[in-house]
This record gives sequence, C-alpha cells and structure tokens, in this order.
Amino acid sequence: MKMFKLLSLVFVVGIFAMTSCKDAPINEARESLATTSTTNPVAPSPAATPVNQGAAAAIPAGPLTSISFEETEFDFGELKDGEKVTKVFKFTNTGDEPLVISNAKGSCGCTVPDWPKTPIASGETGELKVVYNSKGKGSVEGKNEAKKVTVTANTDPAQSFLNIKAKVYKDAAEVPAS
Repeated sequence: MKMFKLLSLVFVVGIFAMTSCKDAPINEARESLATTSTTNPVAPSPAATPVNQGAAAAIPAGPLTSISFEETEFDFGELKDGEKVTKVFKFTNTGDEPLVISNAKGSCGCTVPDWPKTPIASGETGELKVVYNSKGKGSVEGKNEAKKVTVTANTDPAQSFLNIKAKVYKDAAEVPAS
C-alpha cells in the first residue's frame, strides 16, 4: 500500500512539474521528476514514468538564435466559402546559430502550415507556407475569420506567431431555407 501511495505521489508531482509553468523547459520538469523518484527505493521503470513526448519534441535543444519575418500578418480579403488560399511567409535567421524550426501549428484544422525541416544557416532565408481552407467558414453577410500559426524554434522567445484573416462569404443559394 505504501508503494502505491509513493508511486501515486511521484506521478502527481511529475505531472504537476511538467505542466505548471509554460516557460520552464521540459528538461527541468524531467529533472524534478527524476529527483522525486530517486527518493523511492524502488523507482518506477522509465517506461512507467509519464513523459510528454510531444512537448519534448516542440522545445528545441541547442544554442539559441533569432528569426525575423518580413511580415507576421496577412489579410486574404474577401473569399468565397470553400476557397483554399495560400500565403508564404518569408523569414531570415538573424542570429549567429543555425535556425531549427521544430514545429508550426495552426489554430484550427483549416489552417495548415508547412515549414523547412532542415536547419537554416545564419543570415539565410526560408519560407513558411500557410494554406487556409475556408470550407464551412462563411455566411451570406460575410464572416470575419482570424487564424494564428504558432512557430516553435530554437529562438528566444521559443514561439513566434503569424496571423491570417479573411472575410468569408457563402452564396445565398447554398443556405438552407428556415
């Protein structure tokens, strides 16, 4: 029974340590969990220890650099419901170390980013492509849509944000009569 309570405590402390502070690197949370579990004479196996693999992949390791986007906002203007549009955001590695973009994620499934998977050398440029699908987003009077893309890289801060917007119209013939 004592073993179960101790393992439960280690699990709760580990989860709390990994999720309590967004600014703390995941490695600090892992060290906190490892320190806690060393007080247990029978430490759980690494497979039994909860580790958020997704978060670990999102936080790049290594030296930090900086990124500069030519623009961070773009307005597609007026779109017809169902149109797919693309915007390419150009950026430069303005730091001294290679730039590694570990992730780029849209605020919803209708916004899909594509980014370079290889390091960008200091002073070099790159492109991040964002495809927006307006299907199901419009209204007859026009609906304002705003979406965000979160770019995670070995920069300080680790995340940069790109914003797109559009006014999406639906053809009145497509709207069912009430």
